[in-house]
Amino acid sequence: MGLTVSQLAQVWDRALAKIKEGIADKITYESFFTDSYIYSLDGNIITVVVNSDLAASVISTKYESLVDEVLRQITDMSFTVNFVSSDKAQSKPKASSTDKQPFFSDSKIDPKFTFETFVVGTSNREAYQASVLAAKDPGKFYNPVLIFGDSGLGKTHLLHAIGNTIKESKPEMRVLYVKAQDFLDEYIKYVKNDSNGVGLVEWFKASVDVLLVDDVQFLANKQKTEETFFSIYNYLYSAGKQVVITSDKHPSLLNGLDDRLKTRFVQGLPISIEKPEKTVCELILRKRIEQKGMTISDFDPEVITYFASKFGNNVRELEGAFDRMFFYITNFKNVDHIDLPTAIESVRSLVNVKEDEETLSQDKIISTVAEYYGLTLTQVTGTSRQANIALARHISMYLIRSLLDIPFKKVGDRFGGKDHTTVMNAVEKIEKSLKTDEQLRKAIDDLEKRING
Repeated sequence: MGLTVSQLAQVWDRALAKIKEGIADKITYESFFTDSYIYSLDGNIITVVVNSDLAASVISTKYESLVDEVLRQITDMSFTVNFVSSDKAQSKPKASSTDKQPFFSDSKIDPKFTFETFVVGTSNREAYQASVLAAKDPGKFYNPVLIFGDSGLGKTHLLHAIGNTIKESKPEMRVLYVKAQDFLDEYIKYVKNDSNGVGLVEWFKASVDVLLVDDVQFLANKQKTEETFFSIYNYLYSAGKQVVITSDKHPSLLNGLDDRLKTRFVQGLPISIEKPEKTVCELILRKRIEQKGMTISDFDPEVITYFASKFGNNVRELEGAFDRMFFYITNFKNVDHIDLPTAIESVRSLVNVKEDEETLSQDKIISTVAEYYGLTLTQVTGTSRQANIALARHISMYLIRSLLDIPFKKVGDRFGGKDHTTVMNAVEKIEKSLKTDEQLRKAIDDLEKRING
């Protein structure tokens, strides 16, 4: 069979999980199987070291058939198993699960990425559901699952969530998460004969039940690597092993990728993940606040709205910007409550602060006027010529000019692209009316107090 020491350890770890399920008495399992390990493999004879002569005798008498059947299920081969106590084991090294495996030794599933921490919305619901199905019954529904979309939208999170779920619910299954670039690096190591004689394809056959590949587009135009990956994929697929892949585009648009791989990917379940909607961004930020040990009441509502609007195109950028704010308020501005000016100041290296402050200040004025007259923001900034709406629009333009001193053209941009002449006429109209209209003067005074308060 040609298994390495680390592979023997993996086989026995999987076997123990199934043996434990097959023994009703938990005390019996813990008494006789604790600390057992595969000592050697000679042909089809496996020697297993157990913790005492009594354990060796009991397992050989009562549980030999269970062990044989479990090993046959795992390896598709029949073995003769001998059980010996540790004091009778001599010169061969113990097969330890800590031995470094020949490939992807640094690969791991990140425990913080779970389905529970993934925020679901319209933009990613189908990708989330497909991932849950793949994790629930690997290889039984859609295979492969390919999630495609721009960078930073949650594809990697879903891969790790699948891995974490399978590791928890099916510990006997061997899950490998690998970036396509890492696969390329391992292939180069393999062809340079740096893998101690272990075949890459053979290793996958013996060591992987679930393969999670991130950013498969990086295999494009790497002909030899693609051929090896194709061989591995074909085996895993034929054996009913689950494969989940992410890429930045639909398979048909992955230029430079082997047509055979494109065909295989399309035959599975290609599913897109889109830019998150604003509500999803706000939920992500609320979760982030909880993770930092704070509460939503520690923030002005405008802070959440600002980050969701400004950085919402990319979940990774959204979280990164929010984390930058936490770093800023922790190390440079120790405050108990975070208002909008503080939030904007914290990310000044990422955005045009002056432009954002102007935009937000304009929005605040328009919102205040709209609320004062019982209108919506859309009505005030729209094109309706209804008298009360037009008045609110003109007052908003006047207040923006008088309080912020923003050029007429930029004010017009905020009102649907009106030209500077239209804004100028509106402002002049209010200025003229203020000289004779006491009611208008009172309204302007009230609005200025609300805006500045």
